[in-house]
Amino acid sequence: MTARTPRRADAQRNREAILRAARDLVIARGPQVGMDEIASAASVAVGTLYRHYPTKQDLIEAIVTELEARISASLDDAAARVRARESTALDEIVRLLHQVTVELREERLLRHTVTDHAGDALHRLRNNAAAAVARLIAAAHRDHSLYADVTVDDVILLLTTAPDDNATRATQSRWLTLARRALSPEPDQASGTQQ
Repeated sequence: MTARTPRRADAQRNREAILRAARDLVIARGPQVGMDEIASAASVAVGTLYRHYPTKQDLIEAIVTELEARISASLDDAAARVRARESTALDEIVRLLHQVTVELREERLLRHTVTDHAGDALHRLRNNAAAAVARLIAAAHRDHSLYADVTVDDVILLLTTAPDDNATRATQSRWLTLARRALSPEPDQASGTQQ
């Protein structure tokens, strides 16, 4: 092991600690949180923070880029499950709605918090996510599990109506049931059978 390897590993740990601390503080207190506070929460020197992220804008864009990578990986996994026939496109769309409503609270808060500060990174995130959702919708249209007139904009509209973070699990669950009904007929109706 060379002397450079531990230094690189240390630099990577510092970057991860800075991003984690910045993300948590920006979610909790907004983008106006001080760089010195972020450095303290990450247990690094202020100079170390500025060496990795010379401006707060650079830091916020790095946070959004990290979020983009996580969301892209999740959407890629969904597409892979559909291609492998491990899941249907409709099930993956509903899973996405569930993730956004129930599991991705911090990501929602972060997105709302940095909207005015993330610039190109947030725009790229939205475009990439919309393109991935469009592919899932196209697959669901091909297998007729989704109403023919459902579009990406409809799914985004549904997401904007998702219960807020103070909603109970029962409210979130009810919203998910209603969202699925807005996207697709009940299985017995889709097949044309009556109960």
